[in-house]
Amino acid sequence: MQVLTRVFRVLILALALAGPGFAEGAKPSVLVMGDSLMASNRIKGGAVSHALGKALGTKVVDHSVFGARYFYILPLSGAAGMRIDAQFRGGPWDYVVMNGGGNDILFGCGCGRCNRMLDRLISADGRSGAIPELVSEIRETGARVIYTGYLRTPGVTSPVESCGPVGDRLDLRLAAMAKAMEGVSFLRLADLVKKDGDTSYHAIDLVHPSIKGSRAIAAKVLELMGQ
Repeated sequence: MQVLTRVFRVLILALALAGPGFAEGAKPSVLVMGDSLMASNRIKGGAVSHALGKALGTKVVDHSVFGARYFYILPLSGAAGMRIDAQFRGGPWDYVVMNGGGNDILFGCGCGRCNRMLDRLISADGRSGAIPELVSEIRETGARVIYTGYLRTPGVTSPVESCGPVGDRLDLRLAAMAKAMEGVSFLRLADLVKKDGDTSYHAIDLVHPSIKGSRAIAAKVLELMGQ
C-alpha cells in the first residue's frame, strides 16, 4: 500500500512539474491561505482571492485568517485556521497562493532581534524551517506554490516600518526556497509601490493592502501563473 501511495505521489508531482498550463477551457483550482495580507478586503469582495477568481473565471477558495501565525505559545491558540499550516485542507489544488511569517516576526520578536525566529521560520538557504516544511508538504500533493512577501510603504512611515529590514531578510530566504524547490515561486511585494508617498495601495492603517493593493497583488500572482 505504501509503495502504491508513493507511486501515486510521483505521478501527481510529474504532472505538476510539466508546467502551469491548462487544457483549453479548463479552470485551475486555487487555494489562498495565510494572514491579513490575503484576508484584507474579503468582506468587501475585494481580497486577493476575489481578484484572482474574477480573472480566472472560477471560484478561488480562501482560508486566510487575520493574525494567523506559524507558532503559538499555547498549542490550542492556533486552532480554527489561526495556525497557517491548518489552513491547507480540501483540494486537490492546482495552485496554492500563500504568505505568512509576518505575525510571528512582529509578535514573536518585535521585528528586533529576530535571528532565532527567522531560523525557526526558514533557514538562510531556504531549505529548512516551518515554511519550507509546509511548502514541501503542499508540493507533495502536486500543487504549485506561489509564496508572497509583504508590502512596504515607500516614503511614508507606517506602524510596522521598523519591520522592513527583517522583512528584507525574510524575502531573501523565501527567494532561496523558491530557487531550491521545483514548482515554487516567490513573489516579492516590497517594491510593488513604485512612487514615493503613494498610499493608495494601503488601507488607512498603512499596514494592510487596500482593494487596489489586493488587486495589484493578484495581478502579479496571475503573471506567475502565466495568465
